[in-house]
Amino acid sequence: MDSASKKFKYHSLFKFCACISACLALNAQASDPKGGSSQWMLGDWNGKRTELLEQGVDVIANYAHEMAYNAKGGYSSDKTVKYANNIELGTQLDLEKLMGMNDASFRFVVSNRNGSDLTVERLVDPRTGQVGSTTEVAGRGQVWRLSQLWFEQSYFERALDWKIGRVSPNEDFQDFPCTFQNLSFCSSQAGVWVSRVWYGYPVSTWGTRLRYHMTPETFFQVGAFLNNERYTETDQGFNLSTKGSNGTNVPIEFVWKPKHGLMGLPGEYRVGAFHMNVEAPDISKDANGRPMAMSGLNAKNRSSRDGVWFIGRQQIAWFDDVSSRPLEVFAQAHLYDRDTSFVDRFYSAGIIATGIWSSRPTDQIGFAISNTHINDRLRDHQKMLNEQRGVTDYNDPSFTPVQRSQWDAEIFYGVKPTKWLTLRPNIQYVRHPGAVNEVDDALVVGLKILTNF
Repeated sequence: MDSASKKFKYHSLFKFCACISACLALNAQASDPKGGSSQWMLGDWNGKRTELLEQGVDVIANYAHEMAYNAKGGYSSDKTVKYANNIELGTQLDLEKLMGMNDASFRFVVSNRNGSDLTVERLVDPRTGQVGSTTEVAGRGQVWRLSQLWFEQSYFERALDWKIGRVSPNEDFQDFPCTFQNLSFCSSQAGVWVSRVWYGYPVSTWGTRLRYHMTPETFFQVGAFLNNERYTETDQGFNLSTKGSNGTNVPIEFVWKPKHGLMGLPGEYRVGAFHMNVEAPDISKDANGRPMAMSGLNAKNRSSRDGVWFIGRQQIAWFDDVSSRPLEVFAQAHLYDRDTSFVDRFYSAGIIATGIWSSRPTDQIGFAISNTHINDRLRDHQKMLNEQRGVTDYNDPSFTPVQRSQWDAEIFYGVKPTKWLTLRPNIQYVRHPGAVNEVDDALVVGLKILTNF
């Protein structure tokens, strides 16, 4: 490594460590019980913002910033700090307060993402591409987008709820809090592994969702979302046209949210499935049903894509019997059809503790682990490609790396110096980055910052 590269390496690491130190110092100084009492960084505008809320106008202004440093391992040993961020601006209107429309609301949000993904640039073999991400706000292009533009209303004493407009399926389906920085522990895993047809935030599409509450703690919902790959392009962030649409994503989900579930404590359980009448290329077979690696022909077109999931969250204790200080466990399991899916199954599980110490009631500690399994049919296809080319050496440029499984783990400690600021330093471990055994396991040091303006 030349002197310039070494200088950049240590300069980047210094900036990263300095940022963490400054954030922790800010937390240490926030000892005044009256300090940071506002939920907004810009304050209450002399009471005007609270007045707007009471009138039915919620101003949305959020910022998420994530940094990651590849401390060890990965495909490239060149150390660096990468960042990604997301800006969210908009409003949500309570139309009952503003216009007298019973149980109705309207939401408008635009977003912008910037930065780059350490996973792509340092951790994985470029011949295969990434599997997941160590910075969950990375992706979908550095561009402003229309992320939400919808109307929602409840009927029959809130037994039936209807939403329509520009939405993302993950607003309602596969809903899960994104507390961790690693993408494996966030909501809408279908938006990660079936991203060409399941559009997760910040991309939106025209769609609708109907929800029926069978009891106060259970509901069933079904949606229909237009598939249009143009919406994912970086120059189509505000494209409202339906031109180019080629199918529909129809998810269904049953949700149980008991107030007194296991051990008499709150929980949330989701079981769902989706069907997409969207053409997709077969993962390994050609138009004649033979292995593509042998024939060299184009992939067979499949007429649909499918998947199922389970998501569970359960509180198992309250520290000092205080409900705002829960100990919660969670688990996810996702299965996708093997004809078209790069990933055929995904699992994750973890635990989050809030307020372990009474003197730090909002601090959080979290640990989670996940396994992402690459479709066996794709692995067989990759092996067959190498056999056809007569290459066996991983370091041969013509060799196609064989992908199996990737394991991700993360531990974080989160603090709230003020009500409007959250800091979550974290350490991530990625085993077999890109699901390639030949790539060294990676250790990543991260920092997640959330700000509510």
